[in-house]
Amino acid sequence: MILRKLSVLNYKNILQSEVAFSPKMNCFFGNNGMGKTNLLDAIYYLSFCKSHINTPDSQIINGDQDLCVLQGNYDYEGHEEEIFCAIRRKQRKQFKRNKKEYDKLSEHIGLLPLVMVSPADADLIRGGSDERRRFLDLIISQQDKPYLHALIQYNKALLQRNTLLKDQSMDASLYEVLEMQLGMYGRIVYEKRKKLVEDFTPIFNAYYQTICGSAEEVGLHYISRLEETELAGKLAMSRERDRILGYTSSGIHKDELEMTLGGYLIRRVGSQGQNKTYLIALKLAQFAFLNKRGQTTPILLLDDIFDKLDACRVEQIIKLVSENDFGQIFITDTNRKYLDEILLAMNRDYALFRVERGEVQPMEE
Repeated sequence: MILRKLSVLNYKNILQSEVAFSPKMNCFFGNNGMGKTNLLDAIYYLSFCKSHINTPDSQIINGDQDLCVLQGNYDYEGHEEEIFCAIRRKQRKQFKRNKKEYDKLSEHIGLLPLVMVSPADADLIRGGSDERRRFLDLIISQQDKPYLHALIQYNKALLQRNTLLKDQSMDASLYEVLEMQLGMYGRIVYEKRKKLVEDFTPIFNAYYQTICGSAEEVGLHYISRLEETELAGKLAMSRERDRILGYTSSGIHKDELEMTLGGYLIRRVGSQGQNKTYLIALKLAQFAFLNKRGQTTPILLLDDIFDKLDACRVEQIIKLVSENDFGQIFITDTNRKYLDEILLAMNRDYALFRVERGEVQPMEE
């Protein structure tokens, strides 16, 4: 899959831009705060119907403008796909595929597989467990529609049960129906998350060791109470306690993904360089996983990834992304040093752009 052209209107600080891309490497440089990340975020939005850092739609529209528009034209396994998105204040966002509007945004997820590596990924290590669950969900949802359906239905039932608990409802029949749904959909989510972590960890380990040039082991461990109990029954038993708390205290929405380095939690023992290497290896493994199991090659977005890395690790990353396994790549940096090294190593088609005050301008070599 290749993004040939992107049109942007009023997306964050990008007032208006239309950019044609190389099918291989696209490099953007400029000072911080000029709009490089916002451009990559616009590409991300077209894949996932939301911002990479979960910026509310009301804050995505530039200034006091009323409308934001994104349009991407893709070469997709021999045919063209046109994706259109319009965001209006206080209205439902509109997503169209080839001029036909989706009934549900979830129908779009997985069509345009994409992996983004950015400084915001640090939250995977230092943030709450919801960040790490979201990472698993994002991988599986892009290539497994039944999983996405189960996750959506689980969250709907969870919201309804929490509403009953907050309202101090005593309607046992309603609780039983919701707890049955939570148990059924929760089991699907649990099993697929667990299988993903088992299959994913060896790929992740290999990338980490390649980048850091050592045998230092990294690990991922999925922790869930469903390992030892059936959820519907547990929820029935904890109903009175949950009513006092005002929320559902058990379920796959409380599961954890432990991230380890040398057998210890990396958030406790990892240096800045180790954390950055860990996250980049995690995302490159995500790319490899989606590339192997999906219907098309994902797009790779690399936003300011070289900060806090030594020269050896930078060199290994450059070698990795220069391989033919990777398709179209978008990469940002504040200067051309590393970008030029990547272009030299790849010896493939590329395009250079300067981003300044929200304007994207193509550059000559």
